[in-house]
Amino acid sequence: MFKVKVLGPGCANCQNTYQRIATVCAENGIVVDLEKIEDMAQIMSYGIMSTPGVVVDGKIAHAGGVPDKKAILSWFKAKCCPGNDSCC
Repeated sequence: MFKVKVLGPGCANCQNTYQRIATVCAENGIVVDLEKIEDMAQIMSYGIMSTPGVVVDGKIAHAGGVPDKKAILSWFKAKCCPGNDSCC
């Protein structure tokens, strides 16, 4: 299971990012613990200056704008199935 945090104040892009991650993971059988962080002190503790930010297993995966589905899959593919392009 991956721990994923979407960092942002709750704007439309942050909400869309959260929903897109949930959808992509559900469609591809990727199990995630998805959390939304709206507290600015917590967001800034990650060094995110442009929201939405996404943290996967403690590492910043994305900052600024809504990521596309291909980008979202790439965050998980390297960890869940290295060397296997047909998974995820």
